[in-house]
Amino acid sequence: MGDDARVYFDTGALAKWYLTEPASIDVERFIQERAPVEISTLTVVEMRCLLGRRRRMGEIDGSHEMRVFSTFEEDIRQGHLIRQPIDDATTLAAAGLISTLPQHPLRSLDAIHLAIARDLGAGAIATADTTMSDAARAIGMEVLWFG
Repeated sequence: MGDDARVYFDTGALAKWYLTEPASIDVERFIQERAPVEISTLTVVEMRCLLGRRRRMGEIDGSHEMRVFSTFEEDIRQGHLIRQPIDDATTLAAAGLISTLPQHPLRSLDAIHLAIARDLGAGAIATADTTMSDAARAIGMEVLWFG
């Protein structure tokens, strides 16, 4: 993958930039060297959900949750993360991926992430999800593994 190729980050991999998890150092290094990276409007919803879930599980407190989400939003405003929109064509493309990849148990939102990455011409998708990585390879995408 060339240095100028677009990289789409799914939410699970991107969360490692904001929360201390296995492979966080690798994600941080990658984004610092290669920013901006691509995300989508779906990522915003999923990041909000992920942080709320972590708070409810007692892994972070409410003030940490809000600080992380504010930092995430600021990274979008600053252009470190490029937010791609979701439209009807994207959701239909995701349904098509589920149909054409029946051997991969894609969840609906993961299929939408893959459709966005493919449609924007990303050179790679960054993920920590085995199913998504297998499906991405099946459609000819390079996978950056942060699991």
